[in-house]
Amino acid sequence: MNTRAEQVLPPLFRRGDTLGLIAPGGSCQEKDFRQGLQILEGFDLKVKIPNGLQQQNDYLAGSDRHRLNIIHEMWRDPEVKALMAVRGGFGSLRLLPGLDYNLIRSKPKTLIGFSDLTALHAAIIKKTGLITIHGPMLTTLANSSQQSLASLNQCLCLRQPEAIKPAQLEIIKKGTGRGRLLGGNLTTLNHLLGTPYEPHWHGALLLIEDVGEAPYRIDRLLTHLHLAGCLAQLSGLILGTFNNCGNEEFIWQRVEELCASYSFPIWANFPSGHGHDNLALPLGVDATMDSSQGSLSFNNPCHP
Repeated sequence: MNTRAEQVLPPLFRRGDTLGLIAPGGSCQEKDFRQGLQILEGFDLKVKIPNGLQQQNDYLAGSDRHRLNIIHEMWRDPEVKALMAVRGGFGSLRLLPGLDYNLIRSKPKTLIGFSDLTALHAAIIKKTGLITIHGPMLTTLANSSQQSLASLNQCLCLRQPEAIKPAQLEIIKKGTGRGRLLGGNLTTLNHLLGTPYEPHWHGALLLIEDVGEAPYRIDRLLTHLHLAGCLAQLSGLILGTFNNCGNEEFIWQRVEELCASYSFPIWANFPSGHGHDNLALPLGVDATMDSSQGSLSFNNPCHP
């Protein structure tokens, strides 16, 4: 069993710093690209666009080697302090064996994205201990609420983000849980099971979300996590949004059934995922779920 990597903090992002764009999955439409750039420019930061970012190779933004080269180029660039994915789709999983984890650990930077980026988050946290940000990508910025954009700015620019108290939070099971915040897209997390990049589940607070999956597929994915023994090891479970996945209450009920014998808190309707509200969350940091307050708080700094 792999030992857990010692935690590494990315540098604090300051006004005028540079953010580099990467495309580990698919490429995006020009309109979405331009809208995202306009929003980033309003953040009072610089944006670096690497050559060949928008290459097209079927459903991918270029070959695996090309997409890896861009990630490594942005990670080596001394001006770049954070990397944001232009979009999700599929492709990050294919890159995990080729990532230079020594480079990533030796030059800490903030990785930002969600959905398909879950694979990169999980692998980087496990192999390097680096804190990353589960949050909006370039092409989702235009559809992100002001609260989501503000939370992204917090995660980048505050040493320790403020506690999150979602107004519409549903408490499925009460209690308090503390542990390392991990997770992201449910489908992608299932694809990591049995690989060297599978998260350390023990004692974790797990966030899961998904989009466009039929109810029976969500059931199958949840049941797989349960049968693999992942859910039994958790200290808390947070259900984000499940857009176009059928009745969300069915999903909540299935989770409640699978976790009936576990004592950890379970929350639902947390504003994280493929919706208008997609709050930025620091993954890999020690956090606390307090059901009595309906708050997710961060116990340690996310930046030095």
